[in-house]
Amino acid sequence: MSKKFSFFDFDTPFFYPVWRRFAVLFVLFAWGLFELYMGATTWAVIFIGLGIVAGWKMYNIDWSTVKSDEPEA
Repeated sequence: MSKKFSFFDFDTPFFYPVWRRFAVLFVLFAWGLFELYMGATTWAVIFIGLGIVAGWKMYNIDWSTVKSDEPEA
């Protein structure tokens, strides 16, 4: 049975490498800071908020179970 997809579904094998998790967080926070610099406060709050939520969810995932769920190639 397949798992239902959600927007914040970070417990997938794609995010197992640590560099990908940091890259996603870097892009979200960098874009939020860029928007803040350009004066678009609303977009800055949205992107920085997404970065905070994404970081929190990635921090709380048990990555050992994600690795064990990965199909063998």
